[in-house]
Amino acid sequence: MKNSFRKLFSPVLNIFESGDDPYAYKPLNRKILLVIGVLFSGLASVVAYLSLDAGEVGFLIPVLVFSGIAFVTLVVGLLGNERAVSKIWGNR
Repeated sequence: MKNSFRKLFSPVLNIFESGDDPYAYKPLNRKILLVIGVLFSGLASVVAYLSLDAGEVGFLIPVLVFSGIAFVTLVVGLLGNERAVSKIWGNR
């Protein structure tokens, strides 16, 4: 099942898993990445809910940005290898 999801999200994962540079992986970084993904998805949901009352299109920009960050962090945190997690943190 994980391999099929890795194939589905390979365009995102290939960005972070590419390269031969040395990296420093810490298991805590993956956990923090998942927490950040959950927080950003919650933030996107709250902004989307509150923007329904305002009725303006300008509120969609933060929703798209927060949703995009949540998507990338959750995909890399759940499906990415150690290189991808360390690359998103900038550890070399």
